[in-house]
Amino acid sequence: MPQLQRRRLGAGLLLVSALVGLLIALYAYLTPLTGVTGTLGALVALLACVVLAGASLALFKLNRGAGLVILRVLILLGLAGTFFAALLLHQWLLCVAMVIGLIGWIIDLASPAPSNAFRS
Repeated sequence: MPQLQRRRLGAGLLLVSALVGLLIALYAYLTPLTGVTGTLGALVALLACVVLAGASLALFKLNRGAGLVILRVLILLGLAGTFFAALLLHQWLLCVAMVIGLIGWIIDLASPAPSNAFRS
């Protein structure tokens, strides 16, 4: 599999897991009898999924450099924090979505960024 295609696969998987996590957190926040309806923790998990989705979209634009490294570290912290919040909220499907996002992050990290140099 070409490097660029593998990198897009990782960022795409991360984006899909963040969007699925957003839907799960929104369901938990709005639906009565979920145990976390209207709580601050569910709202924070929802907002964290929105930020993760935006950060995964930024992965498509960055090629290499310090910005990419910082973004990847922040995404890892966001995944870990959202996973921990989902554990505390007993939202197991949100935990699964964050683990799938971690797999996408690892795929993105394992594939090297394409170089900007022209080849003749």
